[in-house]
Amino acid sequence: MLDRIKASLSSLAPAEQRVGRLVLSDPRAFANLPITELAGRSHVSKPTVVRFCRSMGYDGLSDFKLKLAGSVSEGVPFIHRSVDADDKTADVMVKVIDNTVAAFLKYRNDASSVAVERAADALLATYNTGKRIEFFGVGNSGIVAQDAQHKFFRLGITSIAYSDGHMQVMSASLLGPGDCVVVISNSGRTRDLMDACDIARKNGATTIVITVTGSPLAAAGNIHLAADHPEGYDRYSPMVSRLMHLMIVDILATCVALRIGSKLQPLLKEMKNNLRNKRYA
Repeated sequence: MLDRIKASLSSLAPAEQRVGRLVLSDPRAFANLPITELAGRSHVSKPTVVRFCRSMGYDGLSDFKLKLAGSVSEGVPFIHRSVDADDKTADVMVKVIDNTVAAFLKYRNDASSVAVERAADALLATYNTGKRIEFFGVGNSGIVAQDAQHKFFRLGITSIAYSDGHMQVMSASLLGPGDCVVVISNSGRTRDLMDACDIARKNGATTIVITVTGSPLAAAGNIHLAADHPEGYDRYSPMVSRLMHLMIVDILATCVALRIGSKLQPLLKEMKNNLRNKRYA
């Protein structure tokens, strides 16, 4: 959470930056002080303190304090250990599993439920109006985009995934108000994805971006779902990032399924029944 605040500080208004610096200087005190004292120490108004919390993706000061207290309290530490060339198989297993579990727990503490709710509502609105839902990604993120399309397809939602930059730009050019595109990127700096996201947003489509805080893509979308991790991009293959993106897609798909409601159950039941003859008894 503190890393996200550091990364976002330069993009905030000057008054909100002062609140952010107060958080970084003493997170524990910020989580316990009343809003009047927080405003006084930051030399801002009380509404500015609340605006800062919402700018960071939280549902006001109470939600921000709750997540902040959880991130600085004692618990499962987040320690990312890189895989080394001379690691034995047992070492690789432990590092990959520990890195994944720790990253998931950190995401649970840091994630903004407000942002996820906005994204789920946007996807549901697109589904209800029969407009287009599309998923964009390249490389490993392209595979996640295909997985997302598969999950939403199973819910009876017409969607499509593109991993080719030319197809993404052409498709984004055809999107308009009411359509929704989910752009997935590990680095948040892929030119093709940035181009497609910009085009879709200019055409009036809702753009949901799943990427790291502080990246160009994070600022380009209508709704940002932060997927922050310490993984580098130059050694071996990104592991935690891909699994985190898959998890976020799972959360979105589950939220949308719950919003669709009971009419989804007969569809899923029929699908399972029709698949039974595809399996050996």
